Amino acid sequence: MSTLSIQIEPLEQDTRRVLLGGRLDTHTWSHLESALEPVLAERPGMLLLDLQALEYISSAGLRSFFRARKQLAAHGGKVLVLHPQPQIRKVFELVKAFPLNEIFVSREELDVYLEAMQEKVREE
Repeated sequence: MSTLSIQIEPLEQDTRRVLLGGRLDTHTWSHLESALEPVLAERPGMLLLDLQALEYISSAGLRSFFRARKQLAAHGGKVLVLHPQPQIRKVFELVKAFPLNEIFVSREELDVYLEAMQEKVREE
């Protein structure tokens, strides 16, 4: 049987991190959607999907990510991917699930991106 672990953490006032582990597939996608529902209702400015422990994703799992991106984008929010395993990153590349500039292999790479975004806003 497929298992999916989901842990949701507030990082900052407007940022939530979702740590996923195991398999996100036709048997587990509804668990993720249920867990994300209250988080998305909060309309955080940023949702970080930390996929370091995610081993597999199916099209059903991808749909959950697309829904979250669409919901947050409607309110100016963003979904970013952190620590994808090589096989997960390959799936994202094949189906163009996320723009490559929204996928980060390390926390340091994400921090550089976030700093650049903030600097751009300060300059405007």
